[in-house]
Amino acid sequence: MSEQTASESGRGTAGRSRALDAAETDGFLRDGRFSVVDRVCYALFARHAGDRRHDADRKRYRGTALGTGFETYLARVYGLSWLVCVAVAVPALLVAAGSAPPLLAALEARVGAVSPVPIAALSPDWVAIAVAGLAGILAKRATVRLGGLHLRWRTATRRTDIERTLPAAVRYLELLASGSDGPREMVAKAADNDAYGGTATSLRKVLNAARLAGSLDEGLRRVARDTPSRELLAPFLLKFRKHATTGDGALAEYLRTESRMLAHRQDRARKRARRFLELLTELFVAVLVLPALLVIAATALTVVIPEFLPPVETPVGVVPTRAVVLYGSVLFLVALGLAGAVAVGTLRPPNQRASYDLPGSPREIAASIGSNPASAAVVFAPPAFLLAVGLAIAEYTLVNVVLLAYATFAIPVGVVADRRTRIDDAKDRELADFVHAVSGHVASGRPFSDAVAAVARDVDLGVLDDDVADLAFALRSTTATGGTSTGGPDAATGPTDVRAAAIDRFVDRVGTPLAEGTLGLVTGALNAGSDADAVFETLRIEVGQLYSEQRALRSSMHPYIAVGWAAAALVAAVVAVVNTQVIDAARLGELAAASEFVTEPDTVHPELERFRLYVVTQATMLASGWFAGTASRGRYAALLHSGVLVAICYAVFTAGGLV
Repeated sequence: MSEQTASESGRGTAGRSRALDAAETDGFLRDGRFSVVDRVCYALFARHAGDRRHDADRKRYRGTALGTGFETYLARVYGLSWLVCVAVAVPALLVAAGSAPPLLAALEARVGAVSPVPIAALSPDWVAIAVAGLAGILAKRATVRLGGLHLRWRTATRRTDIERTLPAAVRYLELLASGSDGPREMVAKAADNDAYGGTATSLRKVLNAARLAGSLDEGLRRVARDTPSRELLAPFLLKFRKHATTGDGALAEYLRTESRMLAHRQDRARKRARRFLELLTELFVAVLVLPALLVIAATALTVVIPEFLPPVETPVGVVPTRAVVLYGSVLFLVALGLAGAVAVGTLRPPNQRASYDLPGSPREIAASIGSNPASAAVVFAPPAFLLAVGLAIAEYTLVNVVLLAYATFAIPVGVVADRRTRIDDAKDRELADFVHAVSGHVASGRPFSDAVAAVARDVDLGVLDDDVADLAFALRSTTATGGTSTGGPDAATGPTDVRAAAIDRFVDRVGTPLAEGTLGLVTGALNAGSDADAVFETLRIEVGQLYSEQRALRSSMHPYIAVGWAAAALVAAVVAVVNTQVIDAARLGELAAASEFVTEPDTVHPELERFRLYVVTQATMLASGWFAGTASRGRYAALLHSGVLVAICYAVFTAGGLV
């Protein structure tokens, strides 16, 4: 009897699991944005989701947290692959139809006598069709493969996000465990906090699965099975599931232990990232100087041994070898700068990456030019474009048109970003003092609202004075949005709504990642019934730790900023010396008279060679500026550093008559 019951239970669990899978994979029915296209693609290509070759893609998909079902995603990929197939096959057919007859004739003349296949009997039209079909099929298969690689990339990105945000989420759960909330309520509050990034998304998936299955235990098990973070989040969810059934005390003790373990792991990961950054910087500097040296060497070899670098025949005509070296070096430097900036940016923790949203109306954009880099980018883009048009009309070279327009756009936007960053730094510094002061008042027995009012009245918080005063006034308000509380924020009717709305508005006004990632602890923990003294003591420790990490990271980045600028200055100095001391008509004539190796000194034009070296130098300025700026503050600082370096290089080379 027991075996039969167990079998039925197992079949029931499997049935629920299949039902949940179906609910997840049929998400296209709930998405009306591309409903017609999705339905057509689903009807045509959804059958491929059952193929064994897509089993690995299905497993990766479960860890991506995409909003559509797997069948829908795969149907879209196959639909796109057919579009790519047609887009590649049609031009290939046109090219093959024109080139097949002469190619077949040439092939027949060379190997027709010994070829086992009668080449003369081949129809050029059918050969062209076969070539175009092969090109289209290869493009189609490559598109499907790229769809799988996209899932792998999304999975890896989400795994990194989860592992970076899990320690903070666990500390929040540890704080909630001291209150009266149950495991489901704790998970829901952590899931509502967007500051926890990928971890919050995973916890929302837990709640969704639990709602469908009717059990938090099943939701935890399913997400632990599907999460891409197999080493951190999966074991945490399974242990949380185990301790949640043994009592609040065991769960709180587990969360306390897990929080310490994750903190140590995060510290080790931070040290590994710093060592990796040191290696990356050494590699960047070593590779950065190679293109300029290569162009200089190519120029010198052309002067001494002209036959050593013969022209290169290309489909667009004969191109000098030095031009090929120049263009290749510029592309390499730009790619190197972008890759270095991306690599440095990924090493920065997500809670220390500032992002700025563009206001919705032109009036708000105009009002926020001096404080919002996104608004500044919109405002300064048209003047930069107009400058480019004016320089082009004035017959500036294309390189200088692009560089000067870039500097005109990048420098003002970067200055606004730098100003905003300094204000945010001051806010973070004062925020730590604010939390410390409030924590002291709460520890002495004052309610939260009274503590904030006392701090707003007695403590000078600089740039946060107005924001804290607004928070104190909101907490003293007698009415709440959507409620009619007649008491203070601690009254029985609607206090949590008033308190949550006030804190959310305070976080929005401060607008720094530190505020967003820490002050969310207050509302959820107090609403859960946690001890106020413990809440603010934890908050004080959290803010202090994050602020110290933020300052330590910026201090550790200073050498890399200096390295970027020093590398740029070194390349510019070497090029300037070569331009003034080596590439000179008189010196080349003297070298031609004194050396028998120089047989064609007239093939070298000093002005052209100087300009080529100038182009390489400017590409080096861009790469160095992107690297140094990203190490300093992020992508907006990269604009500032690269724009300043480009402007300095242009001014120096122009004033010195080197271009």
